[in-house]
Amino acid sequence: MTLKLHWFLPTTGDGRTIVEHFHASRAAGASAAREPSLDYLAQVARAAEANGFEGVLTPTGTWCEDAWLTTAALIRETSTLKFLVAFRPGTVSPTLAAQMAGTFQRISRGRVLLNVVTGGDAVEQRRFGDWHGHDQRYARTGEFLEIVRGVWSGKPFDYAGEHLEVEGATTRAVPDPVPPIYFGGSSAAALPVAARHADVYLTWGEPPAQVAEKIAKVRELADEQGRKLRFGIRLHTLSRDTSAEAWAEAGKLLEAIDPERIAHTQEQLSASESVGQQRMAALHGGKTDGGVRGLEIHPNLWAGIGLVRGGAGTALVGSHGEVADLIEEYHAHGIEEFVLSGYPHLEEAYWFGEGVRPELLRRGLVA
Repeated sequence: MTLKLHWFLPTTGDGRTIVEHFHASRAAGASAAREPSLDYLAQVARAAEANGFEGVLTPTGTWCEDAWLTTAALIRETSTLKFLVAFRPGTVSPTLAAQMAGTFQRISRGRVLLNVVTGGDAVEQRRFGDWHGHDQRYARTGEFLEIVRGVWSGKPFDYAGEHLEVEGATTRAVPDPVPPIYFGGSSAAALPVAARHADVYLTWGEPPAQVAEKIAKVRELADEQGRKLRFGIRLHTLSRDTSAEAWAEAGKLLEAIDPERIAHTQEQLSASESVGQQRMAALHGGKTDGGVRGLEIHPNLWAGIGLVRGGAGTALVGSHGEVADLIEEYHAHGIEEFVLSGYPHLEEAYWFGEGVRPELLRRGLVA
């Protein structure tokens, strides 16, 4: 099966260095060189569309612009691009989420995808007024998605769970097509929810062997539910005409990072309840003494992004052919969708689209 490629909308800002206020307030991090204005985000969205990406992921959190409003504003700026809208189940009612997604699907003519983010950072969740514990949040997410799909059945839906309850939940019309659910989570509480409710299970960019192990666990749980899932991965990318050029650019990113910022970010991230975040941090250990190649944790897989960025912390780095090789390796383990990004997002969309995508096309991996 051919791959699906997605890009990323930098709604916290963009620039030629790694944006450093991912898990902090704006005052605590370096200002982005490019503000996330609608005009700039439209440039990124159009670049993604022009370079063959199917959709763009738009993040959620207090550190970025709202994903629903931003992507809705970009519908008229694009023609075919889909919008993978990230949102948190604990901050909006399931009936309202089903309604917003249905409306988005109709006015965009079928261009919405949904990324359900349960949240592994208690500090961030409390900013939204969510005081549930980690496992409780995943249990609530399961109930939330049960209701959303019930609302989309086209009939009034009743549900009474431990965390959520609705009566006669419905919406004006069933979305056509029903938006696919993208879902990530690495904990024991997360995997059964993914198996039962997700259409696409997303993982962060661990080395291929670790990704294969995780896929096997989720696939087994889904089989028990009589369901088949697609699998996707969230990565950054930095490809150039030669490997040396790509690694030189990675070196520039690393050199621009303040060691104090690394220590501060790692202190913040160490408090995260997210198992996925803990696994990301273990890939680099917060250390840079080996230089840029010392953070290469698998051939052409670089962990340097995660030094100052929460969430996805690894990048595909190398020549266009080497990056295509690693994508093909992940695909051999079952990954069918790649959600990519790079700094700056505008230029890197072209580097990938004009460099790596033709390689994938020659190999029959993309259409």
